[in-house]
Amino acid sequence: MKVIITGATGMIGKGVLLECLDHAEISEVLSIGRRPIDISHPKLKELIHKDFSEFESVAQQLKGYDACYHCMGVSAAGMNEEEYAKMTHGYSMALASVLYRLNPKMTITYVSGQGTDSTETGRSMWARVKGRTENDIINMGFKQAFAFRPGAIIPLRGIQPSSKFYRVLINNLIWLLKLIKKMAPNAVVNTTQIGITMINITKQGYDKTIIDPKDILKLVES
Repeated sequence: MKVIITGATGMIGKGVLLECLDHAEISEVLSIGRRPIDISHPKLKELIHKDFSEFESVAQQLKGYDACYHCMGVSAAGMNEEEYAKMTHGYSMALASVLYRLNPKMTITYVSGQGTDSTETGRSMWARVKGRTENDIINMGFKQAFAFRPGAIIPLRGIQPSSKFYRVLINNLIWLLKLIKKMAPNAVVNTTQIGITMINITKQGYDKTIIDPKDILKLVES
């Protein structure tokens, strides 16, 4: 199986990348990003691409893949809706449309978030934009398409969150996340579980397109 990953310099993307590199059934991983990642591996190929508003210029390098794990994302803090929509919905659709033309039988998974608004009509700007992105990717026509809403995440394998705020939170309040995990086991997942679940759902499918923490914990064991 050959897979594409975006956002491999971020917390979730790096977690997914590490699990893909370790997995016996994955023969090649293509990381698409604006800057190199700090990993060298025989399975790993890197595509440095500066302009995420278009992927036609690199389309020839995206042929022949079985899955795309689209983990790239930005915080809405300080952005207006037009800016956030461009970097969330616009960039995602630019990639997805090229991938669908080249690999319509692939599985695509989009990392969204808890609270995403599937109706696209709510008061929260980021939730509306994420909801539109989920809907458009899921309805594009891929063989399989899923939106992951992982909620609270514990990074494993030495991974540090790319967000300064989340890095401080993790480093100082990891005990709180672990306590929440004990009190509400289905509310918290880790980066390893997300990565394994993406691989498993690609191989075996699932009867839901919106994947919550409870689904991740179920699928990681399948």
